[in-house]
Amino acid sequence: MTNHPISAELIEQLVDLSRRAGAAIMAIYNNKDSYNIEQKTDESPLTAADLAAHRLISAELPKLLPLPVISEEGEIPEFADRNLWEHYWLVDPLDGTKEFIAGNGQFTVNIALIQRGRALLGVVHVPVTDVTYLGVLDARDASSIGAFKYMEGGHRKPITVRPLLERFSGKQPFTVLLSHRHNTQATVDLMETITHNWPGAIETTNAGSSLKFCVIAEGLADFYPRLAPTSEWDTAAAQAVLEAAGGQVVCANPSLPALIYNASEDLLNPHFYALGDKNFFWEKLLVADELVN
Repeated sequence: MTNHPISAELIEQLVDLSRRAGAAIMAIYNNKDSYNIEQKTDESPLTAADLAAHRLISAELPKLLPLPVISEEGEIPEFADRNLWEHYWLVDPLDGTKEFIAGNGQFTVNIALIQRGRALLGVVHVPVTDVTYLGVLDARDASSIGAFKYMEGGHRKPITVRPLLERFSGKQPFTVLLSHRHNTQATVDLMETITHNWPGAIETTNAGSSLKFCVIAEGLADFYPRLAPTSEWDTAAAQAVLEAAGGQVVCANPSLPALIYNASEDLLNPHFYALGDKNFFWEKLLVADELVN
């Protein structure tokens, strides 16, 4: 393995694979009689679409770059083995299965390349709209690095988070993304702190799956707190997109350390914040009584 395993060719192959997985999902999405909904041991739902995307991605990824694959719908290797990996694929074949079942279109295909605990590359594909988000943090060719949005038809444009210092000084709105299903009392308390500390209006909106990261990455929102459980495959690809666009994903504790992967026996994330503009003074915004008195 070279120090820069990511080539422009690999990137385009991954985007294409995510779209093919999306097409497999849509073939089932458009025929409710074929959902075949089951309950997994953790009581989360599983559909035929999850499995169709999983089979396709797990078969094709090693052909593009021969690395181990962790998929939500596959068998999870022991930590003693995983801990030795320098690179691996981390996949959620259908992120947002509940949104898929609900029929609201807010579900994605997530494929990430992890290097020593860091999400180095991420592809997030939205099957219903045929939109794909890409984040590349390192590559052989510097022109491949960055965050991009592929529109229907394949047109690609760069995306970036919106600057916050000017919005703060101008008392402009601060936009927070909240989960459809997982808001907690801790989130309510945090929102009270932000409302106190931000000088302008606070706008909130809801979104499903990893789309919340991507909305921030393209400068349409500023902050997503997740103070409820998630797994590593839920966040890795979208974290790469957001960080490549100039944002951060950090653990929800006062020092705001970066969210990392494959560092413990389980594959559960700590509570975290997805942040827009990484140059903003987030520590003060998220602590009670810091900014506005």
